[in-house]
Amino acid sequence: MTKLLLVEDDDRLSLLIDNFMQQHQIQVTRLSDGTNLMPTVNKVKPDIIILDVMLPGEDGFALCRKLRAVYQGPLLFLTAREDGFDQVLGLELGADDYIIKPVEPRILLARVHALLRRAKASASENPVELRFGQLSINSSSRRVTLAGEPIALTSHEFDMLLMLAQNASQIVDRNAIYEKVIGREYDGLDRSADVRVSRLRKKLNDNQQQPYRIKTIWGKGFFFVADAWD
Repeated sequence: MTKLLLVEDDDRLSLLIDNFMQQHQIQVTRLSDGTNLMPTVNKVKPDIIILDVMLPGEDGFALCRKLRAVYQGPLLFLTAREDGFDQVLGLELGADDYIIKPVEPRILLARVHALLRRAKASASENPVELRFGQLSINSSSRRVTLAGEPIALTSHEFDMLLMLAQNASQIVDRNAIYEKVIGREYDGLDRSADVRVSRLRKKLNDNQQQPYRIKTIWGKGFFFVADAWD
């Protein structure tokens, strides 16, 4: 059974989500704050985490930053519309998606299933290792190394890198990235892809001001430079 870890301080909403997910064969572990979050993650080993932004004590942003040091699976933020949720900040910290309250359970379930499907699809691909100079990408183990050093990537960061690398030396269309990696249509304003590419550049020692490994082709998409990894 799929294991979901829910961190939400609204008991009524937490119970509503719990009951609905259980009806759809998803086992839910509930927390009302981040006090025992890390031990719970280690014990439960969740397939997906839903994290409220506004929590007592440390907020969702701070907890997301801690989580990404040990947990690389799908992570979805819950946010109230009046919170002034910073989409870019959430993505930069490693969230895969977010949904705005009030929460429609069926929409939340659909988002959860979409994130899990993408993670499962990537993990079940035929074992293959892509090599570009000192960069190694293994789509089976979802392991990335650069100059022999492991690079910790979130689920969506890995999927983004893999898609670009599989289409090395070609422009990867922005619309295709949103459809295949992010799971929604590009509306012309969403910066999710740009944020994830920016995070990849930081982790892969690319030049942030003048990228030479993963380039942005304005108005079109992104370009993975195959011979820039020596």
